Amino acid sequence: MSARPDVALDVRQTSHTSAGMLAYVRALRTFLPELAPDLRFAQFGGGDNFDVAEQVGMPLVLARLRPRLVHFPTPYVPRFVPAPHVVTVHDVIDLEFPQYAKPKVQPYWRHVVGPVLRSARAVITDDDATVELLQRYLRVDPARVRVIPLGVDTPGYPIAPERRARPYFLYAGNHRPHKDLGTLVSAWASLPDGIQVDLVMTGEDEPALRALAAGARGELVFTGDCNGQRLDELFRGALAYVQPSLREGFGLPLLEALGAGTPVIAAETAAPSVLKPFVHRYPARDAAALRALLLRACEEAAASGPTESPAAMRADAERARAATAHLTWERTVRATADVYRELLSA
Repeated sequence: MSARPDVALDVRQTSHTSAGMLAYVRALRTFLPELAPDLRFAQFGGGDNFDVAEQVGMPLVLARLRPRLVHFPTPYVPRFVPAPHVVTVHDVIDLEFPQYAKPKVQPYWRHVVGPVLRSARAVITDDDATVELLQRYLRVDPARVRVIPLGVDTPGYPIAPERRARPYFLYAGNHRPHKDLGTLVSAWASLPDGIQVDLVMTGEDEPALRALAAGARGELVFTGDCNGQRLDELFRGALAYVQPSLREGFGLPLLEALGAGTPVIAAETAAPSVLKPFVHRYPARDAAALRALLLRACEEAAASGPTESPAAMRADAERARAATAHLTWERTVRATADVYRELLSA
């Protein structure tokens, strides 16, 4: 009979798993065996969230594995977990903004996720702000929450900045309503005559956003699906990366942009506490304040040269890159393994 695992890790990639969650799960499954050789790991998966396999099949799998601890790295969990468990929750956006959530999501958070979090040995989250939100919306004891920031790793290939006919601002992410992309497009489209700067957004064309861009001096560009080297090149070549969200769990693209030495402009609500000192922030939903920061970036770039990035903002970004260089996936995984050891020794 094989040895009982110390930790069983849920490695599902479900339909509700965001790009940031996928990166987190990949980092755990890739690095944990190497960085925590003192622990025995088992991986399990199969089935989507909200389905029978999650709520019935997964507890049966765990009952057979008999792990000393289970880690769910997303909040998509079975209501009954037959083992001590730890859960990672990146955000509670569906509870903060119920007007944007699908009808079945609210009951799932209240009646499935909430009880599982309250019975967990520990809850892991990415940012200090989420600790208070977990207590407010799901009655999770802050004493059991561990804050572990996410990370990025240096690409294993050379990155050349994206070269376009005009300079551009970049947004990378999904187009859900809480991302507040309308404020970004409106602020960019209102830049004064004589400033021709494009706005590049990952994802598919959005007619509603394109309508807001009417009259803009630059071009609104949708890249379609974009990741890997192409996205790294877009980060490296942008005048600035812009994150207008009303809330982020961690906002991994902010760290990716800073890692590329690119200035970051973000809503106050979009920047995690560990990155706030390095981000040019504005009040959420304030298109005029965002426009002022976009204009500053354009004016600095014009003073530096037609193809250069904003000088002062770029200098800030270079300092930020050095200051955040320790935020790697290795650090995230090591800290997570420390939580396992803490719980296993209790």
